[in-house]
Amino acid sequence: MTKFVKAAAIRAVRTVAQTAIAAIGTSALISDVNWLTVISASLLAGILSVLTSIVTGLPEVDQS
Repeated sequence: MTKFVKAAAIRAVRTVAQTAIAAIGTSALISDVNWLTVISASLLAGILSVLTSIVTGLPEVDQS
């Protein structure tokens, strides 16, 4: 179980970072970034990543 939690957390953190980068990249200037949107979209992506990991499992974790 510990390996699964660690792998799911790593995957979720990567997903959050990727989503934040993508959301920030849609603005022309850093001052134009809607930070509330970036944070909420990133957190939602992280939650969905964890839920997806629970439902489908993780290939990097030995399921035996």
